[in-house]
Amino acid sequence: MSSKWDNNKNQKRTALLENAFDLFITKGINKTSISDIVEKAGVAKGTFYLYFKDKDDIRNRLILHKINHIFSEAEKALAKTTLTDFTERIIFITGFILDCLQEDTSILALTAKNLNWGSFKRVVKSDKNDELNLYDLYVSQFENGRQKYKNTEILVYMIIEFITSTCYSSILYGEPASLTELKPYLYDTIRAMMKTQEL
Repeated sequence: MSSKWDNNKNQKRTALLENAFDLFITKGINKTSISDIVEKAGVAKGTFYLYFKDKDDIRNRLILHKINHIFSEAEKALAKTTLTDFTERIIFITGFILDCLQEDTSILALTAKNLNWGSFKRVVKSDKNDELNLYDLYVSQFENGRQKYKNTEILVYMIIEFITSTCYSSILYGEPASLTELKPYLYDTIRAMMKTQEL
């Protein structure tokens, strides 16, 4: 009985996320109301507030839900490689995620640079519904490796902020260079960032 209720609950949450995503992409976030989302999802308005505080909350959780899925696929792809060097494993995951974002720019368009580190950390650490906790997963990658770093959280913060701010314009607009042209510079900088923080 409980599992059937949980399954129904997850279906409603997923329906809200998927329909919000469709509306945000087609109409834009500002022109989409909570009423639009619940109507498209086929649920009562009160149901929305069981899962989300407001429109910003569903947007932030939606972005993380999508990125968690991409990160999960990156982890699967990494498992098929023979890479053992930790830095190169981080570079591989970074490249995989960037390629996915370039293939489907809707997630980047949705973020519009509005998801900052504070909301990223707060949402991922509080969201028990996602299959992955991206923040903890990133940190555990660093903390469980053989190489130790001065401050794992700061290093993860710097890498994520650097990647997102640097690649946003490159992926969406090809400025100041295409992602293919940018990658070698990006990877060298990540390697340098990690090297300077080694203990």
